[in-house]
Parts: sequence; structure tokens; C-alpha cells
Amino acid sequence: MTGETAVITGAAGGIGAAVARRLAASGARCVLVDRNPAVEDVAASVGGSAVVGDLTDPELSARAVRAAGDRVDLLVLNAGTNSADKDPATLDLGRYQAVVGVNQHSVVYGLRAALPVMRENGGGSIVVTASLAALQGTEQDPIYTMTKHAVIGLVRAMSGPLSKEGIRLSAVCPGLVDTPLVAGARDRFQAAGIPLLSADEVAAAVADVLRDGEPGTELVLRPGRPTARYVPAPLP
Repeated sequence: MTGETAVITGAAGGIGAAVARRLAASGARCVLVDRNPAVEDVAASVGGSAVVGDLTDPELSARAVRAAGDRVDLLVLNAGTNSADKDPATLDLGRYQAVVGVNQHSVVYGLRAALPVMRENGGGSIVVTASLAALQGTEQDPIYTMTKHAVIGLVRAMSGPLSKEGIRLSAVCPGLVDTPLVAGARDRFQAAGIPLLSADEVAAAVADVLRDGEPGTELVLRPGRPTARYVPAPLP
């Protein structure tokens, strides 16, 4: 990846920061994006640059691509958040719009900003961080599940057409990952014997898919099991 430029969202910690460290170590110049100003420290540690702001604003994705300069070779659309609301009848509309904005809309905004540059330069590779919740119903967080299903739908619809332009679009679908998103429940998971993936394990999979993944890959990661490509069942 020496000489390539990568844009990574949700990079102030967790999976995004781990991806940045891995890509930078392989020679990529990294532009890190997050609403948390701590992303500036992560960027400094990998010799990259930071863009701080709200990814629910499409202008932030445009700023990140401009910060990358005249090319974007690698794009990791990783930013995500979970939802505190379980019942649509009582959900807080502000929280709902924020979750959908980060998990779903920011993926579209990232593609909108980066695809013209990738096309101009003859191709690129894109990985979206989805979730096991993109492939099955997760009753503990139905709003999060909805947004991740939407992301997988986008990957399935666009990966074929983009591949004809030399642009690979894929997704990684991890189970529970030990990141700040699950920090409040970590002790409960451990007490219940529920294993967690590390951010570095997911970052390694992201890097592999960026480099070698076939277009439309949906890579499933679960603790203690080999990674596996998910293939949707044919319609009956």
C-alpha cells in the first residue's frame, strides 16, 4: 500500500484507529475522520492528518476527500453508533436521526464524496464496517439492525456496477467487538462468558479485504472462529 492514500471514518478509537495503524504501517497515507477531537492524536501517531466534525453533515465527507488531495485509493467507512431505543413507539426522534445519520447516511455521503475521485484515478477499494446485525435480526437493538441491513443492501446493489469501473466495494460483518461502543456492557459480557473480538482482529480483516477481497464480499468475523464469506441464500 506504499504511496496510497486512505480515508478512514470513525477513527478516533476502536476499529477505525486500529485500521489506521495497520494501513499506515504498510505505507499508506491516512486521513482520519471523527467527531471526537482525539482523532487528531491518532492521526499524529500514524503520521496522517485528521478531519474533525459531524459525519451526519455531508460536507464533512467532502472535506475529508479534499484533505486526501488528488487521490483516494482506499476508503474505510467505519463510523457507527448504537441506539438506546428499543421500541419505535417510544423512541426519541433526535437520537433516532443521529443513529441513522451516522450508520447509514454517512456511508452514502462518503461514497458521494470519494467515488468521483476514484473514478478520475482509475479505481480504488472501499470497505464498509457492517455487523452481524446486517445479516440477522438483533432484537437488542432494532434501530442499529435496520441501519446495518441498509448498508449491506447498498453494498449488494452497488458492488457489481462499481467493479466494472475498477472500484471494489465490500463489507466486514463482525460480531461483538471490544471498542468504546460496548465499554458500558463489557463486564456483563465477560460475566456471561460472551467473547469479544479485538479491534485489531477486525482491522486485519479490513486490510485483507481492501487488498484482496472480491467485489461484494461480506466477511463475517466471530470470536474463536475462522473468518468466512457470507453468501445470501437464493430466493425461493
